[in-house]
Amino acid sequence: MLVRPDGVAQINVRMTLRTGDGDLIFMKYGGFRHGPKDVMDRLARGEAVEPTEYYFRITPLFETGSQKYAWLNRIITIGTGHKLANGPVYYVYEILPIFHRVLRALDTFRRF
Repeated sequence: MLVRPDGVAQINVRMTLRTGDGDLIFMKYGGFRHGPKDVMDRLARGEAVEPTEYYFRITPLFETGSQKYAWLNRIITIGTGHKLANGPVYYVYEILPIFHRVLRALDTFRRF
């Protein structure tokens, strides 16, 4: 993780996950974590901080040779996170096709 001069933590992670049934999934993600200096200092000290007090977002991508989890190779995801003393916790969400229709509608709206 790189902490930039403006205090933003720029996240760049690569890892291999093993599912409960033994399949392997490669996951890579980038993202950002930032907030008020006092909040970030508390996080650095390992103190408990409410996730609403700072920004923590990631963009995971997955790769696997597993047939069971092959659907992960074809999706786009975003995630939110928060940091506990023993590491980060992430909630990852798939971007569904309806989102594309919403973006097209917004693009049409902007033209007026």
